Amino acid sequence: MPHVSRRTFLELASAALISGCGGAGNAFAHGSSPLLAFSDIHFNPFYADDPKVFQALDAADASQWQGIFESAGVTAPSLWGADTNYPLLKLALASVQQNLGASRVAIYTGDLLGHNMAGLYQQASGSGDQARFVSFADKTASFVMQQIRNAAGSIPVLFAVGNCDSYTGYGPDSSFLANNAHSFYMQMLNGAADRTDFMSTFTTVGNYAVELFGGAMMAIGLNTILCSPYVPGDNSAAVAAQLTWLDAKLRAAQAAGQKVWILMHVPVGGFLGATAANVDSNGHIAGAAMMWDADYQTSFLATIGSYPGVVVMAIAGHTHMDEYRIMLRGCPLDVAPGISPVFANDPAYKLFTLDLRTFAPGDYLAMKYSLEAQAPPSQFQNYYTFTDAYQAPNYSPESLETLFPKLASDPAMQALFRKYYFSGNNSGNTIIDHTWPVYWSGVGNMSEQGIVAAVNAY
Repeated sequence: MPHVSRRTFLELASAALISGCGGAGNAFAHGSSPLLAFSDIHFNPFYADDPKVFQALDAADASQWQGIFESAGVTAPSLWGADTNYPLLKLALASVQQNLGASRVAIYTGDLLGHNMAGLYQQASGSGDQARFVSFADKTASFVMQQIRNAAGSIPVLFAVGNCDSYTGYGPDSSFLANNAHSFYMQMLNGAADRTDFMSTFTTVGNYAVELFGGAMMAIGLNTILCSPYVPGDNSAAVAAQLTWLDAKLRAAQAAGQKVWILMHVPVGGFLGATAANVDSNGHIAGAAMMWDADYQTSFLATIGSYPGVVVMAIAGHTHMDEYRIMLRGCPLDVAPGISPVFANDPAYKLFTLDLRTFAPGDYLAMKYSLEAQAPPSQFQNYYTFTDAYQAPNYSPESLETLFPKLASDPAMQALFRKYYFSGNNSGNTIIDHTWPVYWSGVGNMSEQGIVAAVNAY
């Protein structure tokens, strides 16, 4: 499909019909606004492979890090298989700043820190001193948040905490949350939430709520790392507390006539890459790896389902891939692609068009940085527009539910989804005909039983 300019995209999207979770289509009668969503930076401050650079970072305050990175001598962005280095961070946030336009808010769905931070710090420093590492991790998080704030200007950046946003390398980590709560509140939200309420929930469980657009909309950031079966320990009490809190917030929003956005890092549904690795020679699977504990997911979906039409947008990250999932009938979950190319994805993000009456997205333009280009581009570039690519009238629950069966029956639609999944990195794309049914089934089935049945009947 042809590329479109950002201006043309916004003009076209402003005329589209949209709907929210469980809602009916509505025109942009009260105007629209761009809404930029990005995820999974996974910043790696050790990329320069120069002891002097690390020593300077270790000794300096986070406010001095930009100058250290600028003089480090590395100018090429990270390649596939690596987390985000400073050149890629700089490119990504320059694009964010360029494309915010008249945005009133932005979204970031988690993972500021790179993978294996503790191990890389010990290797670089030669020290196993936990206090030194904690200080360095805090400075890294602060630096990335400062860079995001510089790009975002004065608008709030709504966020969810990621699994790597921790000292352990796979959260939840209440000590990390407590130590960095002020930075999250000021650098990301820019003080938009009630400080007392934010601190009371964020420092313990990692969730928060903020009212925006004159109180007409509530954004809820959840800590869904708690729900992952890959996190050690018993988090059932924390999950129960978070779901009780979520239910109360949704009930209050419904009573006040507010619309709600839900931000999370780990999406509900299947762990599709891990499941695809276990497809047998007949194209069948015996089971599916899942992103959430089954009981937690059932309770969460029941909570959301109790308030039809209230949640008009849900967005996650974590997979680094460009995908969506039909979380509930009438309520899809968008999964934002990652900036870090560590999983063989090209760096990418999405620029939605937001209806300022319903607070639901009506379309999006995907932006990407092509790592496979022979000559590295100077900036992120337009990639595709949802409605244009998938020949849909809008980006709505109805359109996404209509697209799901087409992805199985229409070869052209399927080819697009498979291409866009890795944000265009064809050399790293592991979706082949043999594994495609897993990725397809994960769009429309949230339970393990549903995924297994759909794959085996494909």
